[in-house]
Amino acid sequence: MNYIPVSQLGERPLISILSTIFHELPDGVISGAGADDCAVIDINESSYLVVTTDMLHRMTDFPKQMSPWQIGWMSAAVNLSDIAAMGARPTGLLAAIGLPRDTDVSFVEEIARGMRDCTREYDTAVIGGDIDTHDELTICGTALGTVPKGELLTRKGARVGDKVCVTGYAGSAGVALYALENGIDAPASVLKSLLQPMPRIREAMELASMGHVTSMMDTSDGIAMSLYDLSRASGVGFRLQEKALPLQPEVKALMSFDRVTLNSMALYTGGDFELIFTVRPEGIEEVLKLGNISMIGEVLPHEKSISIQKSDGTVLQVERKGYEQLKIADNT
Repeated sequence: MNYIPVSQLGERPLISILSTIFHELPDGVISGAGADDCAVIDINESSYLVVTTDMLHRMTDFPKQMSPWQIGWMSAAVNLSDIAAMGARPTGLLAAIGLPRDTDVSFVEEIARGMRDCTREYDTAVIGGDIDTHDELTICGTALGTVPKGELLTRKGARVGDKVCVTGYAGSAGVALYALENGIDAPASVLKSLLQPMPRIREAMELASMGHVTSMMDTSDGIAMSLYDLSRASGVGFRLQEKALPLQPEVKALMSFDRVTLNSMALYTGGDFELIFTVRPEGIEEVLKLGNISMIGEVLPHEKSISIQKSDGTVLQVERKGYEQLKIADNT
């Protein structure tokens, strides 16, 4: 057997391999490993239970400038964002925390308060978990939620002619990290997008109830990577409009010296816990009236792949890159 390091393979190809091993689903499980942001379980005549888990590490997932409260918030938010991507209402969060033996108790208390405050923000709570020793601070969260059967949203369902939309702004978290790493003084509103991301639970539930959304996921790994995931699940292509990418005014001001890099960050950097979704053409006006939503493109046949039309009219291929665990190459 050939030796292949996981860093060479990358997160998504490894997930695909493991999903073939875990392909068997017990009765009542509608969607399992690797298919979507959450597993989907049939629990009664009217609702599905959705379940997700995410593991975060001190060295790779938490910027060194993060406070312990922000670490706790992030650990909850990353899981709640996956619940949002399914159009579901969060039921609770379980958290398993691995701690170095010399960790100060007050540090752990602040992490817990951050988790508590994030779950409170979305009308749920931390309902259990585990604590163990570990060489590096490691937090594994498991979130549960429920969604009416007629409102479940998945990555599969986009059709040619649908419109592509995102909530909030694109690239703000990536620009915030860039500023921190390069000693650039960034306003609090920009840093908050990275250090205290806001999962779009309420927006997702409202979108799901409207019945116009055909597919959805979050943008935590970047818009480009998310589009490739949607493309694979739905069997479609996409054309984006560069001028339609929603950029935070403070971010545009901060990156005014390099608009090319900013546009690239809007596509390829992760950390924005926004939603990217497709909408039936007849429902787009109603969806946009919700506010805080931008239409950035349209769905094309799969053979058209994924491209972006720049302001000067030229059309470029969108690369398949973004934030990806395990990879050692540059993912900006």
